[in-house]
Amino acid sequence: MQKKSIEIKGSSFTLLVLYLHDHNIELINKSLYEKTQECPNFFKNAPVIVNISEICNVADWKKIQNIIISHGFFVLGVSGCNNDSLKKSIINSGLPVLSENKNSFHHNIDIFYSKSHVSILKKKKNHTTKKTEKTHIVDIPVRSGQKIYAKNADLIVVNNVSAGAELVADGNIHIYGVVRGRVLAGADGDTTRKIFCTGLFAELVSISGEYWLSDQIPSEFIGKSAQIYLKNQFLTINSLS
Repeated sequence: MQKKSIEIKGSSFTLLVLYLHDHNIELINKSLYEKTQECPNFFKNAPVIVNISEICNVADWKKIQNIIISHGFFVLGVSGCNNDSLKKSIINSGLPVLSENKNSFHHNIDIFYSKSHVSILKKKKNHTTKKTEKTHIVDIPVRSGQKIYAKNADLIVVNNVSAGAELVADGNIHIYGVVRGRVLAGADGDTTRKIFCTGLFAELVSISGEYWLSDQIPSEFIGKSAQIYLKNQFLTINSLS
């Protein structure tokens, strides 16, 4: 049988959603600069969906798009737009206008525009029962740029994880090696999941949407064996040794 030249399938990806709460160009520019300086390597070339549900009176979408791109983000599309004229401007700029499924689970990063505006990974809990699949085991190094997702399963990596790599699992994540990339457990909203690692240098760790960037991880645990989990909805870290 001849192999098909193309296939179109559904898939799952971890994407950032950039929520804009103000259409002031200077304010957006300043806030994006401050946010990207927190963790330059994490946000560099990061794909994002831009949500504009609160700023549908934008006079010049192209200016906002260019500012976002200038800070290293790769804009994949725009959501939350209910203004027909603005939709046309967005489509003319080469981007799709996306419809959101209110019942779907998704990760997002809010960037607010005022004092002490901090990015927050929010979550919607998925209460449906899912079939648990076999544990996903990786025994080779995870290189920069690689992304591994263990759907409905735990993820075990028996090797090192390079900076710029990403591990995502609906279950727990175990890393028996040095981890310098991003680690996101409980991606389906399960707050009981944990991260276990033997050499913690991660760029980002997340449990069910709650996260720390590298500079938020308590310094006494850097390079050490640790477990990370949620306690009373707050990230908690303990030594494994």
